[in-house]
Amino acid sequence: MGKTTWIRQQVNSAAETAVYLNLGAENTPIDTTYLATEVAGLTVLPVEQLTDFLAHPLVGSAVYVELGFQIDLTSLILPDQMADCQRVAVLPPGTRHTEWHGWADVVVTGIEPGLAPSQPHLWRSVLSGQVLDLASLNTFWYELTHGAYGTVQRAKGIFDIADGRSLYFDFVAGPAETTHLELNLPLWCNGRPDRFSGIEVVGEALDQEAIAQTIKGCCLEDHMIAYYQKQMRE
Repeated sequence: MGKTTWIRQQVNSAAETAVYLNLGAENTPIDTTYLATEVAGLTVLPVEQLTDFLAHPLVGSAVYVELGFQIDLTSLILPDQMADCQRVAVLPPGTRHTEWHGWADVVVTGIEPGLAPSQPHLWRSVLSGQVLDLASLNTFWYELTHGAYGTVQRAKGIFDIADGRSLYFDFVAGPAETTHLELNLPLWCNGRPDRFSGIEVVGEALDQEAIAQTIKGCCLEDHMIAYYQKQMRE
């Protein structure tokens, strides 16, 4: 269990409506897209709308703010309206004292492995508009999670594939295995998808150029996309 999974559990078990904000996702909102499609009634709050939201909050709503591990807590300044929030850190089992322990009011033990002693690399790529061949994607994902491009600790992505579906892939090194599911989105049957897709990889000694080139090789050209979509419409 990681931060996003914990938030989903809390939202699903709560009686009140919920608002979700992700700080640190930048232009790769994988967690945001996943939660928005899988959690009924969740309101996703873009970062640029935070000020307006705090001025006119939704009465009776619980607000969940997810922080990326790469955020520097010493420089994090939350708005005054959030000063009395409960701070929860979801940390791997066996994690010794970290800055997150000092920051959090509550520490929850997840299942994800601890990060390596050296600072891990974070690599992201936006794939919006790309359509991938599923067989090629599966081969790439297997290679990625089995060390072909470096030591991967965490990988997740949202991919549009040739049959019109949007798939969510999630990998955590250690006891957990790769999971993937079809997101609750309409089949895309006309041209290149006009919705978010992308990938995020955390690890060490990542061959980022090779990762990018392999993903590029999984992407279909326009005539192949048109061919598959024609089959879907017939």
